[in-house]
Amino acid sequence: MASSLNLSRVIFLDLSDKIDMRSKKRKPRSTASETPRRSIPDPVDAAEETTATGRALVLTERPDTDSPWPEEWPLLPLRSDVVFPQTVVPLVVNRAGGIKLIDEVLAGDKLIALISQKHPDTEEPGQADLYPTLCAGSVLKMLKFPDGSTRIVCQGLFRARLVSVVKSEPYLIGRLEPLDDVVEEGVELDALVHHVNRLFQKMVDQSQQVPEELQVAAMNTREPGRLADLLGSSLPFTIEEKQKLLSEPNVRVRLEKLGQLLARQLAVLELSSKIQEQVGSEITKAQRDHFLRQQIKAIQEELGEGEGENPELDELWKRLKNAEPPDEVLTEAEREIERLAGMHPSSAEYSIVRTYLDWLAVLPWSKSSRDRLDLRRARKVLDADHYDLEKIKERILEYLAVRKLKKDMKGPILCFAGPPGTGKTSLGKSIAKALGREFVRISLGGVHDEAEIRGHRRTYVAAMPGRIVQGIRKAATNNPVFMLDEVDKLGADFRGDPAAALLEVLDPEQNSTFRDHYLDVDFDLSKVMFIATANMLETIPSPLLDRMEVLQLPGYSEEEKTLIAQRYIIPKQLDAHGLSVESVTFSDDGVRKIIADYTREAGLRNLEREIASICRKIARRHAEGNKAKNAVGTAEVARALGPPRFFREVADRTGTPGVATGLAWTPTGGEILFIEATRMPGKGGLTLTGLLGESMRESAHAAMSYLRSNAQTLGIDTAMLRRHDIHIHVPAGAVPKDGPSAGVAIAAALMSLFRETAIHQNLAMTGEVTLTGRVLPVGGVREKVLAARRAGILTVLIPRHNEKDLIELPAEVKADMTFEPVDTLDDVVPYLFPTKTPRAKKAKAEPKRGKVPKKTRILPAPENKPARRRPSV
Repeated sequence: MASSLNLSRVIFLDLSDKIDMRSKKRKPRSTASETPRRSIPDPVDAAEETTATGRALVLTERPDTDSPWPEEWPLLPLRSDVVFPQTVVPLVVNRAGGIKLIDEVLAGDKLIALISQKHPDTEEPGQADLYPTLCAGSVLKMLKFPDGSTRIVCQGLFRARLVSVVKSEPYLIGRLEPLDDVVEEGVELDALVHHVNRLFQKMVDQSQQVPEELQVAAMNTREPGRLADLLGSSLPFTIEEKQKLLSEPNVRVRLEKLGQLLARQLAVLELSSKIQEQVGSEITKAQRDHFLRQQIKAIQEELGEGEGENPELDELWKRLKNAEPPDEVLTEAEREIERLAGMHPSSAEYSIVRTYLDWLAVLPWSKSSRDRLDLRRARKVLDADHYDLEKIKERILEYLAVRKLKKDMKGPILCFAGPPGTGKTSLGKSIAKALGREFVRISLGGVHDEAEIRGHRRTYVAAMPGRIVQGIRKAATNNPVFMLDEVDKLGADFRGDPAAALLEVLDPEQNSTFRDHYLDVDFDLSKVMFIATANMLETIPSPLLDRMEVLQLPGYSEEEKTLIAQRYIIPKQLDAHGLSVESVTFSDDGVRKIIADYTREAGLRNLEREIASICRKIARRHAEGNKAKNAVGTAEVARALGPPRFFREVADRTGTPGVATGLAWTPTGGEILFIEATRMPGKGGLTLTGLLGESMRESAHAAMSYLRSNAQTLGIDTAMLRRHDIHIHVPAGAVPKDGPSAGVAIAAALMSLFRETAIHQNLAMTGEVTLTGRVLPVGGVREKVLAARRAGILTVLIPRHNEKDLIELPAEVKADMTFEPVDTLDDVVPYLFPTKTPRAKKAKAEPKRGKVPKKTRILPAPENKPARRRPSV
């Protein structure tokens, strides 16, 4: 009910008048206005001075606790002060019950029990909320102030113990039991008094805040108990520490406790002085704040109280523990938090450490998504999102099967290789959907800094983790499906080789301890399912390629594109443009016209763009009010998209001697390649043009050498070879061309030139030749065959060792086209210049080397063939 005044200076005085405490026994109090039979002299002059200046007085005489006192005393709870015997202190009373108590006490015998609360915030304290030891005293003077509060001057009389609270309304009344001081005379007590005086004198020397009056009072106090009470009430101890001194009746023990408190306070003052000397006199505001925090930290360390409470750091530490990182990470985080606690928020390093701890707290160290290991459901998801791609789907189902049997298997590192638009990225999303995992994608195209993968060290300005850790944070789980897009387009410069940094990421034996330079702690990537995509494998470094399982995604045939467009692309674009399937339909003929005349690609991107263009035009008509049902056929496609952008030029280009049709593989799919050769008078020189690479130049020289060495066998005049210069040109000279698969086509063009006979228009070829005329196997057969089919060529010469690659061709392609395997250039010649009636033949036994087949079937171009029906699925 009361709180002490904020005293800026405490002065202790001796009263000249001695108070006689030995009065006659009187009856218990009946009313507040009853005149007491025994009264205590009121030192009015001293009380007035105490109230005006905030001083506390010390009496020269101790009360005789053997005198009869009333058993029941009114209790005045104190919020933040402890009153000791033989002291006079001012108090502020601001609660209604306390004010009523003071009014009644002043009208009576002025006796009051001053007791401290355990918790200052308690408004209506009970016995459980009060300390059991208190100080019995009397009220010397009272003053009322305009703010409604009452200020009193109280004098402590003797120690007492609260036995019980007998009444709580309108104020507390309790039964007390006096406590007498226990004095053990002897040398030990004298030594304790000397020790306390010496510590107090050192404290006076260290601090300028101790009043001179207190020093004088301490020097003139001879009784050990009074000395302990004097210093205990005057020095800046806590309420709990003062209460321990008040509750100790044994003077020796009380002095021992006081000595411990003085020694600790002296150590704090010495350490504060030392810190102040180290910091110096001229400091900025930020330095001053830092100095004060260091003082607090040093004081807390000396007191053994640990770090001060910081809600922000406590919350950060709680988040770190909830993330459940490994012990190594938790130890590092604890060390950084300790550093952060000693920094000022305005310092530059504070934000760096705070950001680092935020990264540690947000990473999913132990959070994993649960795999859905239902193979049937996974198959339905993959079939619903992608047409065909059976090999890829089987591999995913195999992964799920193994995962179901072995829970701790390490994630595979798959690499989808194929032309753009074949569904590599969307396939990764379908895999994540089938597994029930989060999907994260980062593009590595153009990345040429190793720090993009491993992160920057924290010593650099604006440092941050690498893109791997950033993706893990985005996924919020430690086992997402992580797609590394365009891994074949990584760069390298003076800042490092990102491909080399990926070696640890994509190695199942190493990535369990992946260490990002920014985090500088190990993170387990073994649970992540990494999927890489690439257009071509040749630019991927061999060590990196060795760590991945390559799955090829070849281009699509015309029939496959038609099916995919009807099932996936058209419904998607109709929905994207606010159209319905019922109001707009695309015929198969219309889709095939888009494919044949407006796109020429292995994938589906341009096809989707053209369909979107048609949908936009229809959406405009609907927005203008014309909502008639639209059936998109060949005529509608021509009106919407304009003149055809591509045409089949094989018939126009190959009707001349010296021109052959080759097949080439590019990162965007297969392409047909025209090889043109001409001669002019000269001395047998060879000229090569068309921006050819080193491999194609070597193929041209090898083919020319073979012709010269086998001119008679091939029916070529050797004199003509000596008297003419040869010029070989590959059109589209602005496009770089290279690769080891044009040797057969170059040799065929030279034979056609010197035999002055045109090669059949419906024939394309691929394969590399040696000086002895052998035809070597090549890669990219599927892409080359599909390119030939798009160009209207239905007969292809392939090396015999590439027959195995025909298995992966779509069924409709194998039904339409004829494939002739050859071993040598001698086998090629009969197919270039047929002289007999062709016969139908899809697959034939391997001919004997050098023997000409009896019949060769060359199918007509697709322009003259009726449209095939779409196969059922």
